[in-house]
Amino acid sequence: MAKLITLFNLLPKAHQITLALLAIFTFVILLLPSEDAQASKQTANKSTQLETNTRYSVPLAFRSPTAPNAASSSQESQAITTDDIAFAEHLSSMSSSSKTDQVINQIEAEVAQQKSHQQTEQPVEYYEVTKGDTLGGLFKRAGLTAKDVYDITQLPIAKKNLLKIIPGEEIAIRKTDDGNLAELSYRMDKISTLVITKQNDKYQETVTKKELETRQSFITANIKTSFWNAAIDAGLSANHIMQLANVFGWDIDFALDIRKNDHFSLLFEQEFADGEFVRTGNILAAEFVNQGERYTAVRYTDGEYYSENGSSMRKAFLRSPVDFNYVSSNFNPRRLHPVTGQVKAHRGVDYVAAIGTPIKAAGRGKVTEAGYNQYNGHYVFIKHNDTYTTKYLHLNKRKVKRGDTVKQGQIIGTLGRSGRVTGAHLHYEFIVNGVHRNPRTVNLPKSEPIARSEKNKFDALSKQLMAKLKSNQEQQLASN
Repeated sequence: MAKLITLFNLLPKAHQITLALLAIFTFVILLLPSEDAQASKQTANKSTQLETNTRYSVPLAFRSPTAPNAASSSQESQAITTDDIAFAEHLSSMSSSSKTDQVINQIEAEVAQQKSHQQTEQPVEYYEVTKGDTLGGLFKRAGLTAKDVYDITQLPIAKKNLLKIIPGEEIAIRKTDDGNLAELSYRMDKISTLVITKQNDKYQETVTKKELETRQSFITANIKTSFWNAAIDAGLSANHIMQLANVFGWDIDFALDIRKNDHFSLLFEQEFADGEFVRTGNILAAEFVNQGERYTAVRYTDGEYYSENGSSMRKAFLRSPVDFNYVSSNFNPRRLHPVTGQVKAHRGVDYVAAIGTPIKAAGRGKVTEAGYNQYNGHYVFIKHNDTYTTKYLHLNKRKVKRGDTVKQGQIIGTLGRSGRVTGAHLHYEFIVNGVHRNPRTVNLPKSEPIARSEKNKFDALSKQLMAKLKSNQEQQLASN
């Protein structure tokens, strides 16, 4: 009996209520006589004994017991489910010994399930990477072993990321009841999280990614001092500033051609994850007014930019092959040489920038010369076709060799001060049919316009984006 009471106390409250109701129900059956029993007292010729192994119909009156108070009665009645009633009916059809065994088995199963549930719901602990921290040091603080470090770093993604943790990052660790690692989470970036779990005594890794939401944004700005300052003040990121300069870089010299009151507008993408800004996307459409001349650009599905009427923004040559600070010496056929003091034609343009600034190939071509001498220092010559050749002198380092084929914009070296020079700069020459031309004023050949088969689709996209750009400009103007 004591064992049954203990088992009863272990049952969930809903089951206790059900068993109590069952006990009352059974008690009522035993106390209330049937109609046949009452009739036997009044009729002498009726048998006073019930036949064995015979089913009799016994009408019952059943009423639920009244709860101590209305609130608890409402809560407990809601706690009794159809599953509980089914459980009670099942118990009533069993023998007392079977009922006891059934209850014991069910209680043991529920206790085991609760223990298992508790083990998989251990709290997550967060460990911040400190200065000089390693994965081994962090695991030691977390109470994990060197074997855990070794096993996890055998996973390719974990090895690439967890061995390069830096101060300020965070690793989330959840352990089992016995102190073993159950799960590790490491946020690789704003959208990707590395998750490591242990299954069948082996670690497995997966990468979960947040869904990105792309939004369109608009910015317009009027230049007062410099293009860079105007773009920063308008809220453009450094990445978008460089994108915009690259889009219009074939038509506008951003170091020399920018004037006060030049202005620009652009539609661009921004990406968000769970409402948090992740990164800037592509420029979709832009307009730049430079010295009164209007330039437009629309990004098509091929990733290239075209003017609003479909002309390619990408010319056969870059206007300047380096991101420079200023021009120290222009193209001048009768310039006095700064070292010798003699009149000697300066057949190129000198662009001043920091030593190590990347030098880009102005166009696609083949490297015909790449070497060093005392006058030119490190130099590279590129032949683009039978008409055009470009030369790059006084480099700090060369990154191509003779015979290489280069693409437009490919890094061919870094700016320096090698050879006979007075300061660090790039001397850049542009040769057309064997004649030196001024790189800043020469008419550059243009690339092919958008393919005829794509023209209709492009025109529809261009009209849509340019109309949206204009609408935003008007709204901005009205708000000012």
